[in-house]
Amino acid sequence: MTSWRMTAPIDDIRGPLAEVLAAGEPCAIATLVAVDGSAPRDAGAQMLVTAGEYWGFLSGGCIEADVARHGREAMAEGTPRSLRYGEGSPWIDIKLACGSGIDVLVEPVAAGDAALAALVASHATRQPVVWSSDGTARLVEPAGEASAFAWNGSGYARLFAPTTRLLLIGEDGAALSAAAIALEAGMEVALVTPGGPDAPPPLDGIIYHRCAPAEALATIGIDQWTAIAVLSHDREDDERGLAAALASPAFYVGAIGARARLDARLAKLRGHGVSEAEIARLHAPIGLQGFGKSPREIALSLVAEVAQAAHARAASARSAGVSISSTAPRSSVSR
Repeated sequence: MTSWRMTAPIDDIRGPLAEVLAAGEPCAIATLVAVDGSAPRDAGAQMLVTAGEYWGFLSGGCIEADVARHGREAMAEGTPRSLRYGEGSPWIDIKLACGSGIDVLVEPVAAGDAALAALVASHATRQPVVWSSDGTARLVEPAGEASAFAWNGSGYARLFAPTTRLLLIGEDGAALSAAAIALEAGMEVALVTPGGPDAPPPLDGIIYHRCAPAEALATIGIDQWTAIAVLSHDREDDERGLAAALASPAFYVGAIGARARLDARLAKLRGHGVSEAEIARLHAPIGLQGFGKSPREIALSLVAEVAQAAHARAASARSAGVSISSTAPRSSVSR
């Protein structure tokens, strides 16, 4: 390794894909389509490859450079490649530390591909879609019931859900730290600070609103991939904001505050017409147990709890689907 690869942690190729598409560059998409045994990534993980860069990871760093090489060769030839690594692979010099075998489909994609444009557009509008491909023909369709990644030996289907979004209400160190950590974790971030500075957002890449929380929630538009955290302290409109959050489709709603004051807060919520079922959704005090009370520790515990809840929600949705990855052939090419 000659340099740090800062694009390795990217788990969702749609962000860099939008930039590649805007630049009019061709690319290749490498998809982990089948796993035999244990492996660092699940089937459905992807890498994006261009002539000069690649994003994402399919293993523990064992194969990514080689996959990128195949991606560029596939782009030059205009044909997809099916790769086998680990057990059953023709490349005995490339070892998988996990001892498993994995199959990767590498597909070259032209800059003007209609499916790419549809995928990027759905990402911007936060619409869930299913991307399906056999390596040469791609299709993007609205998602129905969520399902597991599917591979039938010649093509795959993969659900692309909207990116997890964290909406933070507050202005102190914990709120700002949580915004920074959530951005680094790949989440979309919105900061709501009623009466906050009439200035640009404190961090690049976040949404910022200065209005009352309930108004901001209505303006932003809350969906089932949004988490809402109230990190302000005893503002008069805190409970109104919490009431609006609990009535929304948000998958997580949390509030900072001492346990000793929780009963009083719940009484105020009931006064705002919040039902017992909605109150049962509230995470309070906010964050995972075992962290300290410094702003950064509060922020870390919050983002970890949101990530945990998002993962549990996605896993529950996937369990309703049927994976056919076990039918994948052990095909590979050697170039």
